[in-house]
Amino acid sequence: MLDQSQTKAAAERLDVEPVNAARMRKPLYEKRRKIFPKRAEGRFRQFKWLVMLVTLGIYYFTPWIRWDRGPHAPDQAVLLDLASRRFYFFFIEIWPQEFFFVAGLLVMAGFGLFLVTAAVGRAWCGYACPQTVWVDLFLVVERFIEGDRNARIRLDAGPCTLEKITKRVAKHTIWLAIAVATGGAWIFYFADAPGLLKNLVTLEAPAVAYTTVAILTATTYVLGGLMREQVCTYMCPWPRIQAAMLDENSLVVTYNDWRGEPRSRHAKKAAAAGEVVGDCVDCNACVAVCPMGIDIRDGQQLECITCALCIDACDGVMDKLGRERGLISYATLSDYAENMALATDSGAKRIDPRKVRNADGGFADRVRHFDWRIIFRPRILLYFGVWSLVGLALLYALLTRERLDLNVLHDRNPQFVIESDGSVRNGYMVKVLNMIPQQRTILLTIEGMPSAVMRVSGHDPEQGRSFAVSVEPDRVTSLKVFVTLPKGRLAEAEHGFTLVAEDLSGEERDVYEASFNLPGGSTR
Repeated sequence: MLDQSQTKAAAERLDVEPVNAARMRKPLYEKRRKIFPKRAEGRFRQFKWLVMLVTLGIYYFTPWIRWDRGPHAPDQAVLLDLASRRFYFFFIEIWPQEFFFVAGLLVMAGFGLFLVTAAVGRAWCGYACPQTVWVDLFLVVERFIEGDRNARIRLDAGPCTLEKITKRVAKHTIWLAIAVATGGAWIFYFADAPGLLKNLVTLEAPAVAYTTVAILTATTYVLGGLMREQVCTYMCPWPRIQAAMLDENSLVVTYNDWRGEPRSRHAKKAAAAGEVVGDCVDCNACVAVCPMGIDIRDGQQLECITCALCIDACDGVMDKLGRERGLISYATLSDYAENMALATDSGAKRIDPRKVRNADGGFADRVRHFDWRIIFRPRILLYFGVWSLVGLALLYALLTRERLDLNVLHDRNPQFVIESDGSVRNGYMVKVLNMIPQQRTILLTIEGMPSAVMRVSGHDPEQGRSFAVSVEPDRVTSLKVFVTLPKGRLAEAEHGFTLVAEDLSGEERDVYEASFNLPGGSTR
């Protein structure tokens, strides 16, 4: 048995607590705090309006653009025709075997995103991302019905009155109408838009059309109207990836605390008292307009989409105070670090904004400002070079591609037939693909095996070395072809033969190297 002193020594309590103790544990998912962004005014807000109008206009109206391709092809300018396995884009027609064009466009999109991010940060997220565009559109509706930020906050916190119910019902009704239009516009890219719209209204459209509209309506309404910034923060992977695309010379929205700190809401009194004050008056205008609800003065954050609305808000305040714009601006990390070193004596002291100014109050010559030439650095040029090379390769392939394709399938059963005179006949299924919307005449010719003759089922003359066949526009024409080699000339089959398809009215041609099977299991 241990005595009391030994027990106390053996069971001494250590000063440690589990990190997941029940009394310290917080909910895994924090309840969303609503954000009521204030309407911003300025050049970046105007640019966002322009981008929103252009992108929404392209999305909603493109399916209604007509493009005449002749009587044998659809007249919708942009159409993904799944039934015919065809993609139409104005004068361009992409067939399934040309899917590499789509893959090339995806590669270009990827490098384009890398290029934009390396140059100007998350500009895609801030201006052109569908989530951003539709959230902006929904906010326009919300502000129109419920008012600007303070009015919306009061309405949300107020009691459930008839006015509140009426405004909320009106807002959500318009949101749902926008969401339905969004889903409807998407399916118009897959069928003739006027015809499909008529079928939708008369309830004659296929079930998949209504299902697609319903799914896209729900996702647009929920993601753009209800979740908003949560999609960017928690669902989108790009905020976690884009950091790898940035470097010290990438332009990002930056709070220039080297001139803004120490901030004061009573700057004139503080200056009169001899205190050191910066340009920031702690008005929180930058926070009020942020659609993500963050404070850019806390530095770079995952949630920031670099929409630059905080720049507009801050510039407006600086204009009213008679100070230079740019307290919040697009800046590079290298410029920021240089200016911060100037304001802090290379980090030895606290920020003193007087060190970045001359005696007359203007910025010192050593203060670094944005230089557009920083964009043309090796990394940006590399991304642009790869992007351009892929684009030029696709353009070259598009301009030089053949619109006539020949495919030959050898009969499997029987692989050959021995005729009564000892001749050997092989059968082939020949498919001639005419990839233009005009009917044309194709000359099929055998090259090689000089003694061989060809017969095309259903065509005259009965046999020969060449046949002129008519092929349908924008279609695959299948032909049953028999090639016969005389008994005494079987040695000619050693190297097979070449079947040539040539357009009689043009210079397009395609060839196929075919084999010829002989008795005894040999294939020549």
